[in-house]
Amino acid sequence: MLRALLLDMDNTLCDTHKAVDTAKIQLARHVGQRFSKETSLNADAFASAFVTGIYREWSDSQRSAYLPIIERQGEEAFRKKLIQDLLAEQHMSAITDTLASDLLQVFERARITAFDFYPGIADFLSRIRDTLTLVVITNGPEFSQLPKIAAVNLEYYVDHIIVGGQEGEQKPARSIFEKALQLANCQAEEAVHIGDSFSADIVGASNSNIKTIWVRHEQKPDSVSTIRACYTVDHPREIPALVDQMIAG
Repeated sequence: MLRALLLDMDNTLCDTHKAVDTAKIQLARHVGQRFSKETSLNADAFASAFVTGIYREWSDSQRSAYLPIIERQGEEAFRKKLIQDLLAEQHMSAITDTLASDLLQVFERARITAFDFYPGIADFLSRIRDTLTLVVITNGPEFSQLPKIAAVNLEYYVDHIIVGGQEGEQKPARSIFEKALQLANCQAEEAVHIGDSFSADIVGASNSNIKTIWVRHEQKPDSVSTIRACYTVDHPREIPALVDQMIAG
């Protein structure tokens, strides 16, 4: 019997890709206007590199430089340093901490303003919460995840929220799925986890003996892993009908 849904947030419940793309455009536009006299500046390339950096797609040298900053000073300090470094690579000097903070806020404000549920998901959560216990498990630092949670008033729609950055381990670690099951007061066989990241969501939940629904978007199946999702949907809009079908048996 299905008693609980464990749910990823980014690109599962909420359209994070759209919000980040919107923020990237706004950041590039702002930087281009602010440094309009700097003919060597490629504002679009800067904004794209910034997004790549915050998603931890680092070179070895960046990893060595940025991990200690995150560990000692936190996510915000890292993101400001990333802005300074990326602009320095484009021969922009004297990028102060204050200026880097201003640019970061341009990105963050635009991202949060654009952040929202996929169509139909809020109504689905409100309806299904009468039947199932809902636990969100979202990876990421508090700096980025808590404002997103607040932006959509997620606590109103679900029973529990676990932020990976507040835990000792993040998905795919078994410990975070075990915590979710404890909060839902159910066994692994009584839950389903829904997420878009194959490595974090599907592998992690499967290793915890939890059934899975993979929100594939345009991703290709992992040809190396022996793990397969129990169910696959191409887009979050398909989640409500599938869950209703699972409840009906």
